[in-house]
Amino acid sequence: MAKRLEEKSCCPCECENISEKKIVVEYLYLDLETCDRCVGTDNVLDEVMMTLTPALSIAGFKVEYNKIEMKTAEIAEQYKFLSSPTIRVNGYDICQSVAENSCGCCSDISGTDVNCRVFEYNGELYEVPPKEMLAEAILNSIFGQVETGCSCGDYKLPENLKKFYEGKKN
Repeated sequence: MAKRLEEKSCCPCECENISEKKIVVEYLYLDLETCDRCVGTDNVLDEVMMTLTPALSIAGFKVEYNKIEMKTAEIAEQYKFLSSPTIRVNGYDICQSVAENSCGCCSDISGTDVNCRVFEYNGELYEVPPKEMLAEAILNSIFGQVETGCSCGDYKLPENLKKFYEGKKN
């Protein structure tokens, strides 16, 4: 199914080099052992990818699905990681913006208050996105229905993530 990657380039603008028939879905996360939000999103995304991949393959697309743990601040900077969890299609975040709320699990991991991503769908906020939202967002990203932001631009590790990584070290 999904490949777990340690360190690979985020995109240094590979998003422009990906062929029209290749789809790279990346799941960027902080923790798949403790964090309910990351684990829940991982499970939903796996289910969505198991459904979408065969259909996209029939249509002639080559689908690559990678899971990348943001273990360190250095890896987070390499991937220009803005919030956990993040899902990108061909280098583009499937979410229009980053909305966050307090994440007890990641706060416990780091020993400091940490906010993690919430997903907005049909006017409601979800800590774990519904599968319909992920399927729609991925398909819209592939077929150009939505303008999403490339992760290639200027980047500075968000203060929230700095706190997480510093707390995790201690």
